Amino acid sequence: MSKMEKFFDKINPYMTKLANNPTLKGISSGMMGSIVVTLVGSLCLLLAVFPIDAVKNTVEALGLKTVFFGINSVTIGCLALYIVVLVTNSLVRSYNPNEDGLAASVIGLLSFLIVTPLGVTAEKVTAIPTTWLGAAGVFSALIISIITAKVFVFVKGKGWTIKMPASVPPMVSRTFEGLIPGIIIAIIFIVVNCIFKQTSYGCMHQFVYSILQTPLQGLGGNLWAMCLFTIVAQLLWFFGIHGTNVISPIYTPIWLTLDLANQAAVAQNGMGAGENIIGMAFFNTFTWGGCVLGFVLLMAFASKSAQYKSLGRLSLVPALFGITEPVIFGTPLVLNFIFFIPFVFGNVIAILVAYAAIASGLVPTLMGAATVFGLPIGFHAAIQGSWQVVVLQIVVMVIVGLVWYPFFKKADNDAYKLEQESVNE
Repeated sequence: MSKMEKFFDKINPYMTKLANNPTLKGISSGMMGSIVVTLVGSLCLLLAVFPIDAVKNTVEALGLKTVFFGINSVTIGCLALYIVVLVTNSLVRSYNPNEDGLAASVIGLLSFLIVTPLGVTAEKVTAIPTTWLGAAGVFSALIISIITAKVFVFVKGKGWTIKMPASVPPMVSRTFEGLIPGIIIAIIFIVVNCIFKQTSYGCMHQFVYSILQTPLQGLGGNLWAMCLFTIVAQLLWFFGIHGTNVISPIYTPIWLTLDLANQAAVAQNGMGAGENIIGMAFFNTFTWGGCVLGFVLLMAFASKSAQYKSLGRLSLVPALFGITEPVIFGTPLVLNFIFFIPFVFGNVIAILVAYAAIASGLVPTLMGAATVFGLPIGFHAAIQGSWQVVVLQIVVMVIVGLVWYPFFKKADNDAYKLEQESVNE
């Protein structure tokens, strides 16, 4: 056993424990639930500012531009509200699957609104400003969700609830059970709100944004942080741990916020206005499918061995949709040191090439549009607002495929030699 294998044998229990952490699992699941909101908002924004004049003029002529911008405002522009509901619900179920996550999510939304400062319109009407409802309030939403879920589960676990007779319908009984936890949580955030009003920050959102969100975006929202996250995730994958699930709760809030900032810039100034190269859209577009499509194509069409040719052809259709488990576990890539370098570092090469192309101005900054898993190659790039992104995604896949080639060639030759020896025996 090599030193690296011994090292990962030692840390494997800790990585497994981290992957199964209920808070991280709850945050990850809740954030994933917001994909429909971000997808609808992104598509509407894309249609409102479409880079082809014929499409843009048609949208304006039909009076749909304001409609699409309005939809973007109540989806992307209110993302923190959706996140606090989804993540609170997911966290409660992660902490205790038998608890009512819906009741807790309503309390989480209430708590978020309690600490959100009100404003006044020009007509002297009290209103909730959208300042903290979107990207700027995402980290506050996550913190409020964690506190709400933990307090809710703790209070319910202690039995500090109003018990109703067995004859009362379950729906009514659950409502009364949530009253005391809800009141306690509301009091907590009323006190929090009062404390922050006495500070120079003015509200909890401003404090979290200034102290946590902005520095974290600076640390996690740069090229080298993305490379580090990617290497760690791929190392975990190499040793059979779902690296994406372990690492994504850390980077998703940071990169998603950067995407939202790009979308806001596009909505205001048009395509290419976003300043953030790094983001979730960038990562999903250029590390699409773990960058193994080139490897699959090599196996399917350039193999001499029956082993790799069969595996490549079986894996080709799933790989075209970004589904790579047949390759990872069928080759296998897990614990296969022949493919260690391309498997662990292929995504980093893709990130560096794509970043260089965008930073140099050859390709516009991505719009930050959200996508869902399981879409075919080209789709993630196509909705980012420019044809250059599509070309860059294909170029990146070709380059990473070339990185895979020498390792594939060696493995294929070895497999072919063994097959010929078995035939000749």
